[in-house]
Amino acid sequence: MPTYKHTVTQAEQGSRIDALLASFVEIASRGEAVRLLEDGLVLINSSRHTAKKRIVLAGDIIEYTINPLPEQQLAAEHIDLDIRFEDEYLIILSKAAGMVVHPGHGHEEGTLVNALLHHYGYENLALLQGEDRPGIVHRLDKDTSGLMLVAKEGQAGLALQEAIRTRNVERRYLSLVHGYIAPETGLVDAPISRGSIERMRMVVGDGPSSREAITTFKVLDRFGAGSHDDGYTYLECKLYTGRTHQIRVHMNYISHPCVGDPTYGRLGSAAQLGLTRQFLHSWQLRFTHPITGDALEFEDNLPDDLAAALSSLEDRKL
Repeated sequence: MPTYKHTVTQAEQGSRIDALLASFVEIASRGEAVRLLEDGLVLINSSRHTAKKRIVLAGDIIEYTINPLPEQQLAAEHIDLDIRFEDEYLIILSKAAGMVVHPGHGHEEGTLVNALLHHYGYENLALLQGEDRPGIVHRLDKDTSGLMLVAKEGQAGLALQEAIRTRNVERRYLSLVHGYIAPETGLVDAPISRGSIERMRMVVGDGPSSREAITTFKVLDRFGAGSHDDGYTYLECKLYTGRTHQIRVHMNYISHPCVGDPTYGRLGSAAQLGLTRQFLHSWQLRFTHPITGDALEFEDNLPDDLAAALSSLEDRKL
């Protein structure tokens, strides 16, 4: 992976780091610049930074590593998509658990992007986040199922991204977590950054690369403790920000990790309920159509594996 170095000039002083990175010939777009930041591939004065709003100063030394994906790996693949709404501007679909959103090293095929390319082609998908992420507005983790937004047209895609940034897209998730949560509602306001040692793991902290992260939750059901667990709480979580792994990190932070979470959860917790992944499902989207102005709302019931796990706890409901 090639690494480049740039010293910020006097004329560039005061620029946001994402905008400056996007001006470099090696970086295809501002979306690609943001991806490099989020993936921990940008150093400023030898320190790793992920905040796209970071302002640079003259003399700052920026090092950035390009992690290119060979173009031939972005193959169009005939993979069925569960489309819930579509017009000339955008798509609402339900992503299956186990599907990676976009190609990356180790996941070059079988992704949502590969499927989108087969159904629509590059020419009918907005390129907001670089050539390797056509149509992608936001992401779900591989093993998180449920509703996602996809942009077919650039203006609509930019408007959707701005609506997410300004909290005008309501995104609600269903999750089963460990333990008994007594309050009916709660708020977790804790900044998140990428781990300094384990780069694939996100952490709560106030470091220089931390970004605001806010999650609220409402209790839907509680289940009593069993012989091998301390009970469970079924939640509806609402995202006010969209950080990587946000709900999973926040639930672990308050000592109620998502059941089945392989990174932040409890070892073996998925198997206890017959699951093979974390219990997290994007079940509701509400937003105003960026072009027509129509109020749109979509809901997606629990998939069979999560519904079966929840049903298995029915006799323990409190």
